[in-house]
Amino acid sequence: MHKFTGSHLLKGLFASLVLSAAVCVQAAEPIIIKFSHITADSTPKGQGALLFQKLVDERLADKVKVVVYANSSLFGDGKEMEALLLGDVQMLAPAPSKLEQYTKQLQLFDLMFLFDDVAAAQRFQNSPQGKSLLTSMEPKGITGLAYWLNGMRQFTANKALVNPADARGQKFRVQPSDLQAAQYSVLRAVPRKMAFSEIYQGLQSGVVSAQDNPWSNIYSQKYHEVQKYMTESNHAVGNYLLITNTKFWHALPADIRSELESIIAEVTVHVNQQAEALNAEAKQAIIDSGKSQIISLTSEQRSAWREAVRPAWSTFEQDIGPDLIEAAQAANRGE
Repeated sequence: MHKFTGSHLLKGLFASLVLSAAVCVQAAEPIIIKFSHITADSTPKGQGALLFQKLVDERLADKVKVVVYANSSLFGDGKEMEALLLGDVQMLAPAPSKLEQYTKQLQLFDLMFLFDDVAAAQRFQNSPQGKSLLTSMEPKGITGLAYWLNGMRQFTANKALVNPADARGQKFRVQPSDLQAAQYSVLRAVPRKMAFSEIYQGLQSGVVSAQDNPWSNIYSQKYHEVQKYMTESNHAVGNYLLITNTKFWHALPADIRSELESIIAEVTVHVNQQAEALNAEAKQAIIDSGKSQIISLTSEQRSAWREAVRPAWSTFEQDIGPDLIEAAQAANRGE
């Protein structure tokens, strides 16, 4: 009968520990990033989410896995922020209006006709003041990672909207933003807060009669099928803030977080470059459909709209910060 000595036992124990460690390493699960959003894959945000997923898979395949949930398939407008804070998702790209309860400063992007064009909006976002907004929600547990462009927002309605008086009586869908609602109220329109996923049905049923979105959203959500007129108003920058849970982000290993930051920077450049092309294609597709008439505003008409909504700005100016509004106006001047 073979006798086990102390050295045999030690060797056996060591071999067992080595095997256990190897199994643990082999069984180590990658970090899962659930990326939930509410738009179609064909939109700038949808394309950005898929590119982010692709690059993470290529560069961090064994360490991080990104799962994209488009078209409100995981969480819709009403639940996504709660899900982020609870850790049920790790990444979102909401419009700034969805974040005003975490910082009032982001209401800046809801000031209609503030920016002259998309280039001015991007100059502001790249400025020190614009970048400071990305970290302004960290005390509430939300970290901004980047601005993703979605194109300038356009009006749609069953009535031609050319002059501010044309908005009177129109039931406008608005995002969950008191500032947006106030601006439509000053135009004597009727603002109705509604989730993005409910807009088409709302327009079809007449619960709302008008809305605003970038061309890519208008086309992908088929609003042109239930709206007779599109006004190329370019009245607000349609952008998203790519955000994550602050605790999750800072708990990541430094090397992984650094690589994710590099990937996000690369994806952001791509999203912002492609947004203009995707919106131009969507606008042309709407024209080709022949289902809606597109109206373009002159600079004088845009000025008239700006003056009409400006009285609503004053109520929110102190919450936003006069310095931020001045920085945005300086971006219009190319400063």
